[in-house]
Amino acid sequence: SLHTTVMGLAGEPFEVQIRTQEMHRTAEYGIAAHWKYKEGYQKGSTELDKRLAWLRQVLEWQKEVKDTKEFMELLKIDVFSDVVFVFTPKGDVKELPAGSIPLDFAYRIHSDVGHSCVGCRVNGKMVPLDYVLKNGDIVEIITSKQSSSPSRDWLKMVKTSQAKSRIRQWFKKEKREEHLLQGRDNLEKELKKQGFEPASKLKNEWLQEIAPKFGMNHYEDLLVAIGEGALGSYQVFTRLRGEFFPSEKQLPSVALTELQKGIKKEERYHKVSHGIKVKGEEGVLVRLAHCCHPLPGDLISGYITRGRGVSVHRADCNNIRNLKKEEEGRIIEVVWDEAAESIYQVELEIYALDSTHLPLEIMSALAEMKIHINTINARTVRHGHTVINLKVDIRSIKQLNLLIEKIKKIRDVLDVFRVTPKK
Repeated sequence: SLHTTVMGLAGEPFEVQIRTQEMHRTAEYGIAAHWKYKEGYQKGSTELDKRLAWLRQVLEWQKEVKDTKEFMELLKIDVFSDVVFVFTPKGDVKELPAGSIPLDFAYRIHSDVGHSCVGCRVNGKMVPLDYVLKNGDIVEIITSKQSSSPSRDWLKMVKTSQAKSRIRQWFKKEKREEHLLQGRDNLEKELKKQGFEPASKLKNEWLQEIAPKFGMNHYEDLLVAIGEGALGSYQVFTRLRGEFFPSEKQLPSVALTELQKGIKKEERYHKVSHGIKVKGEEGVLVRLAHCCHPLPGDLISGYITRGRGVSVHRADCNNIRNLKKEEEGRIIEVVWDEAAESIYQVELEIYALDSTHLPLEIMSALAEMKIHINTINARTVRHGHTVINLKVDIRSIKQLNLLIEKIKKIRDVLDVFRVTPKK
């Protein structure tokens, strides 16, 4: 406003304020209201009016109510309906969505506070973790060093996306660490089984060097893949042995003779079968084993059958690893033919939280990678979790690993693995 004071006829001062409608609007609503008006703002047409009116009301209460406690009670009753404001024991204010519970408050403070939460006091009284917070509540989170892990049930309880995200991250990290330890343990057992001392052969720098050959950037990813069953410990052992402590077995002449006889009987097989080459032999009948479903990129071993050519297995297949001593001589070296293009069926199992959007996002990931799906089955398990089994057409282990990583990034997905006989 424009303010001025003039002397009246009786010699008394007379105060004058001059204000246009636009000046009045700016004075009442703030400078932002000026620009809102220029853009076509109409009073009462937006949420801004309500909030500014509420703020003016609060300022009026502050003038009228001298008692601080009474002022806080009025504020608690009339605060924004879509949020709640609660306090820490030290008096810090935390804003949360309406309907939030103590767990949301705990994760708003810090992830570690949320993970180790075992109880809660509100306004000095113990309350359950699903208690709905109200405006003005003083919230004290009780933590325990012995209990630093969230419950999967919390995902169904919490309101804020921040809390949901941090709980999911914890479970994914926990799964990774569990698989990492399991993978290293499996590889140590494999080395011992093959007659090697893990302390001298299981070196991180060696694992790091071979990791890219399995489509991975870090040796820990390699161990995690072993632990979750996506990669066999024997496959990694074979690669380690070939790179750093090579050892070869000679094929006994009896098996070789038997194989060569089989070639004569199967002369019509002139080309590489299933994209596989048998080292040192041509025209061999080759069959992919149904027990382990090998994929291009998997380390493989050939087994000379009696009269039916070579059966190709994954190198870590139990049927190969558990051969009797007298049968070990039937193992022959086979390799993938990189020039050949074939399609192989693979089964995946997905463990996730039950949600309506999940099937659509999985189908979208498959479509994006142009992967054909043969079958899909889902079943609900306890505590709101679901298990989905997919059978898809895959061209290589690299494509499979990319697909698994893509599905793992989908919201609510907890774990994905390739189904093998061991699973």
